[in-house]
Amino acid sequence: MERISPNTPHSLTLAEKYVWWKRPEDALRNKRHFLASLMTYATMKDTLWMEENFSGKELIDVLQNPPVGIFTPRAWHFWHYRLGLADNENDIPDLPRREWQKKSG
Repeated sequence: MERISPNTPHSLTLAEKYVWWKRPEDALRNKRHFLASLMTYATMKDTLWMEENFSGKELIDVLQNPPVGIFTPRAWHFWHYRLGLADNENDIPDLPRREWQKKSG
């Protein structure tokens, strides 16, 4: 996913609020990470802004190619139902996880 363009004052404010560990301009360079952060932590007002400014296709892409370590189980389940990707628990894939490889030897 490409960088969010243009960097509107509101998107910069949301990036600062929800991806606080990066400079807002840097946070907006990775749209998938930014949207996953909003999908997980945003207030209802900010969620409505996101849904008005990004297509369902973009939000589905975030769920199909999720950044690891962002989604909580609650948000993961919510968005699968909200975007019509799940009718029941069996339709929801496991949360993405980091895989650690043990060095042999």
